[in-house]
Amino acid sequence: MGQTVTEKIAQSHMAEGPQRALRAGDFLSIRPHRCMTHDNTSAVMSKFKGIGAKKVKDPHQLTFALDHDIQNQDEANLKKYRAIEAFAKEQGVDFYPAGSGIGHQIMVERGYVVPGSFVVASDSHSNMYGALGAIGTPIVRTDAAAVWATGEFWWQIPRSIQVVLEGRLPAGATGKDIIITLCGLYNHDECLNAAVEFTGPGVASLSMDARLSISNMTTEWGPLVGWFPVDAVTIAYMRGVHQRLKALGVERFMEKDIAGWEKNPPAPDADAMYAARIELDLSQVTPHVSGPDTVQTMQSLAEIERKKVAIQKAYLVSCVNSRVEDLEAAADVLKGKKVAAGVKFYLSAASKWVQEEAEKRGVWKTLMDAGANPLPPGCGPCIGLGVGLLEAGEVGISATNRNFKGRMGSRDAKCYLASPEVVAASAVAGYIRGPHEFAHVGLERQYTELAAASGGAEKVEILPGFPQRVKGRLVFMPQDNVNTDAIYGKDYTYRDDMTPQMMANVVMENYDPQFGARTRAGDVIVSQFNFGTGSSREQAVTCLKAKGIPLVIAASFSQTYLRNAFNNGFLCIEVPEFVARLREQFAAEIAAKEKTVIPGDEIDIDFTSSTILWRGEKFTFPALGSVPQSLVIAGGVENLVAKRLAI
Repeated sequence: MGQTVTEKIAQSHMAEGPQRALRAGDFLSIRPHRCMTHDNTSAVMSKFKGIGAKKVKDPHQLTFALDHDIQNQDEANLKKYRAIEAFAKEQGVDFYPAGSGIGHQIMVERGYVVPGSFVVASDSHSNMYGALGAIGTPIVRTDAAAVWATGEFWWQIPRSIQVVLEGRLPAGATGKDIIITLCGLYNHDECLNAAVEFTGPGVASLSMDARLSISNMTTEWGPLVGWFPVDAVTIAYMRGVHQRLKALGVERFMEKDIAGWEKNPPAPDADAMYAARIELDLSQVTPHVSGPDTVQTMQSLAEIERKKVAIQKAYLVSCVNSRVEDLEAAADVLKGKKVAAGVKFYLSAASKWVQEEAEKRGVWKTLMDAGANPLPPGCGPCIGLGVGLLEAGEVGISATNRNFKGRMGSRDAKCYLASPEVVAASAVAGYIRGPHEFAHVGLERQYTELAAASGGAEKVEILPGFPQRVKGRLVFMPQDNVNTDAIYGKDYTYRDDMTPQMMANVVMENYDPQFGARTRAGDVIVSQFNFGTGSSREQAVTCLKAKGIPLVIAASFSQTYLRNAFNNGFLCIEVPEFVARLREQFAAEIAAKEKTVIPGDEIDIDFTSSTILWRGEKFTFPALGSVPQSLVIAGGVENLVAKRLAI
């Protein structure tokens, strides 16, 4: 059985893990090529110092880029920025001050991301690095502190899904329209927490800026990775980065490296196993708009133009669509025109370099002449910071990647997403429209689930201090998307007086008020898909530990919840086949809308053989080797790192 490109690149960066070919579900310790943090560098510094670390393991592995709250001139924020800069200088880490640009753009344009590398950042849009043939994926702040201290972090290999692109886009359609279409067409978590590998003849027709936009916004679609193959477009881009850096006296990779990527690009094996395949004919993709307030709903431009949805604000900002190609496309629409009365149009380049290039080409002047309000290169209104936010009752059209309710301002505003051309045309018209006429085209889903390959049973060596097996009473929670507020309510999240016993008493209070009284220490919770979705509050993990719950089994977990769980030494296991069996067994209880099903019988989890026994049936799960065992034994990643630093 061959490997997907995600499995192969992870294998090449493995520091500890299974001593065989990696496959989906495996846990390992990764030594990433690079790790970026932004304004949250300050929070990572606190965690880093809190575990007793004094010096970063490898300064060349890290990059700090201030990009989120750069419009904030309050002394508290400026003091934080000065502290980050001083720490970077002390540790010898590359530092980019406010105004340099968005961290993700800096990572690609400054040569930190290269084909075949594994690059992480403590920001969800790290998927963007996949456009260059790298594995880009987000990590949480605790993971970043672990990378600083040890050069490593733990990861579980996700399942891989192929997205086959056929044909080529018609004139007037863009990379943004591709990802908007994918988000809207496959909007039932088909790709949640997966690694998406784009392939097919249609890839070659996509520019690098289009690929960066698509990979970036795979985050909103749900995948952890959005990877593109390395081809002539990639090589040309990397050569341009190399030449530009070399002119500044910087050489992060050499011409021989480029020749190597060209001759032997990273690629999946011919017999790699995928969980599913999606096919998309680019010739059928027309301009689309996401929203309002969700990327899971889309409308063709032809549909929404008929509604003449009035707007008050338009945005050409963010790391998804503010590169030179995007700015040029908007400028072509705005040339000789003015933004409509009653509309404010906000503009920010993805980086200082991008803005300088746009100025050289006259693009920036065209945008300014049309009435754009310039903002410094950074995040700004995309994350609800700085000037230009949506106010109550307003409607905005944006080239950003997220339009969650309240994300860009008031929760009583509405936000739509579209390509730079549509944003520019809408700013001029005063309502959502495009610069070209397109007929409505009904797109069909082409999604095929593929047979998952079984890795077969393997004997697992159990480390001292880790249980060989766990037995407990089954507690079935038959709902998808049990969120962190359901697990541990917001009313307790920010209270410092909550003792472990108090936390145990309110477990699942917002899910089932009777849960606390009906359950006891030692029970094993089983739930459905996307368990732990929602906020990143760690108490949604630690409250279960306080209750004495030894582990949670689910069909799948929110990636943030999974990371918080193991980072706090708490076991989580994905076993979708077992959950499906429980749904069959307790169909009547589910139909009766029972929140918590407690049949009274026991579940037996054997970690030596990675099997679950229940009512005489056996189910398997990915082996928990030395990496996850070590996290549980230590009580979490911070304790584990501190222990290793003390050796």
